[in-house]
Amino acid sequence: MGEIFLAGRILAGGFYLFSAFHHFSDTASLARYAGSVGVPLPELAVLVSGLLLAIAGVTLILGVYPDVGVAALVLFFVPVTVMMHAFWADRDPVMRQMDIVNFGKNVALLGSSLMLAAVPRPWEYSLERRAHLPIKAPV
Repeated sequence: MGEIFLAGRILAGGFYLFSAFHHFSDTASLARYAGSVGVPLPELAVLVSGLLLAIAGVTLILGVYPDVGVAALVLFFVPVTVMMHAFWADRDPVMRQMDIVNFGKNVALLGSSLMLAAVPRPWEYSLERRAHLPIKAPV
């Protein structure tokens, strides 16, 4: 079972790292779109959201302080979902449909991320277990 959980962590964490890379490599176009939907300081918002995604990806893949990664995902998904996928405000039916899909996807990803916080630690095949790190992240 640990191998299946590890595969899931790699897939989910890889998705978040890929998304973070996209935020850093295409900041200008993402910032233009974010600005067009009213996000304040759109370039900074794109960079910060990329950092949150990177933190989440690394913590999930390595299994080191995943609660920090889950917190990063909450900080990412809540504002992004509400601001970037506000389907209720769309006038164009095609955009409304795209935003409904992306809103639902983000809610599902947020829910699955929150479930990770309930998985007992240290996780199998994790840096926390291998390095005998404390379960609580030092603050």
